[in-house]
Amino acid sequence: MEMTITESGPGTAVLKPVGRLNMASAPHFKEGIRVALGRGFTRIVVDLSEIDFMDSSGLGAIINGLKSAREQGGELRLAAVSWQAGLVLKLTNMDQVLSVHEDARTAFADV
Repeated sequence: MEMTITESGPGTAVLKPVGRLNMASAPHFKEGIRVALGRGFTRIVVDLSEIDFMDSSGLGAIINGLKSAREQGGELRLAAVSWQAGLVLKLTNMDQVLSVHEDARTAFADV
């Protein structure tokens, strides 16, 4: 899995993983969250538009990222969720727990 981290505003970073977010790539994703938080970004947007497969390990990595962000006084939100990732969120009811937005630009528009 490839992933980019870009700044989208003061204190806000967008992580955009590409490919599969699963057991093999979850540690890389968690490291990306750690790097973003280490750089002082407390608002994390995870753009899932280019995730073509996500399993429970990927979902667990996202939840771990939410917990890490909140421990630093921040927040993690999802944006542009692909169909397959959205299905995983819906089947697990995590779409009720995680904040899901249409695109990365508007994920923190309310702040």
